[in-house]
Amino acid sequence: MILGIVCIGLVLYGLIVTLLLIRQRRVTRHIVKSASRVIPNPAGRIDDNEQRFLEKADEAMRLTQTFQKFVPRQFVDHFAKHGNDSLELGRAAEDEVAILLCDIRGFSGLSEQMTPQQLMNFLNSYFLRMNDPIHQNGGFIDKFIGDAIMALFDHPGGDASAKAKDAVNAAIDLQKALKVYNSHRAKVGYAGIGVGVGIHFGPVILGTVGSDDRMDTTVIGDSVNVAFRLEGLAPKYHADIIVSAQTLAAIGDSTDIQVRVLDWVRVKGRQAPVRVYEVLDHLDEDIRQNKIMVQQDIEQGLTYRIAKDFTTALTHFHHALSLLPGDPLISYHIDTCKQLMQLTIPSDWDGSVSI
Repeated sequence: MILGIVCIGLVLYGLIVTLLLIRQRRVTRHIVKSASRVIPNPAGRIDDNEQRFLEKADEAMRLTQTFQKFVPRQFVDHFAKHGNDSLELGRAAEDEVAILLCDIRGFSGLSEQMTPQQLMNFLNSYFLRMNDPIHQNGGFIDKFIGDAIMALFDHPGGDASAKAKDAVNAAIDLQKALKVYNSHRAKVGYAGIGVGVGIHFGPVILGTVGSDDRMDTTVIGDSVNVAFRLEGLAPKYHADIIVSAQTLAAIGDSTDIQVRVLDWVRVKGRQAPVRVYEVLDHLDEDIRQNKIMVQQDIEQGLTYRIAKDFTTALTHFHHALSLLPGDPLISYHIDTCKQLMQLTIPSDWDGSVSI
């Protein structure tokens, strides 16, 4: 759903940004010319030239503030950090960041029940509540893609651990904010919504692409693709927040964030498998403790599955299911092992499943 509407979103986004850039440059040139003609007034009174100059300065300030709503200031800061302080075509900067993707579950069915105006009101109400958890944790929203949010966490002056930790904390706060939002929706008779979040940490290229009259800012790289895929796995594993092993490795051992392993997967568009985890901190205490209780059995079951010892893997998964009946993750692993037992497994199989 996300990837299918990316192109439309980027075209509209790029068109608005280009128009703002052109208008800003014209206003800036006009201000400079006006400033050169201002003659100081000894009497301290503001003459017509000075008044026009002040009005143009106010207009430029308002335009800059509007422009920053379409192109985040942090995006420009990345170029400045590498010696470029303008958004000219072809600019590129490489950096390691944490990428967060957030998407509403079942949005297509939900949108079909609304009029166009109701849909826009709902999205704006939702985005308004999702904005603060991202910004308060040092991130910035790069794009709204339909009902999805793509945010980057670069923690200026911070290391990899700070960037990854900011992103995970933002995801936890997003889920907490969603609970409050759903309680407000319930009071007026609306059903609650669910949100899936995917987070990956790695290198990306931030740059400007397009032509002289059609330019757009963009973030590309394998890390972006992985983040997109992880977010898409949230419904499959019945998890609210999915993070990659690379994200947890960047955070390090000093964190108190609680997670449980989900799987060892090969996401579409990537050769190297990714170990994925579920973040538990936002869950109620009893749910969190139950998931932690079966963590060891799931980890051992995965270890034996990767080693192609499916019988022993099933022993651990069945034991986990006896401790936590109804856990969809455990049932999924049991079904996967049974399916693998019916196949001829290649000798160079790495134990991952393709998603």
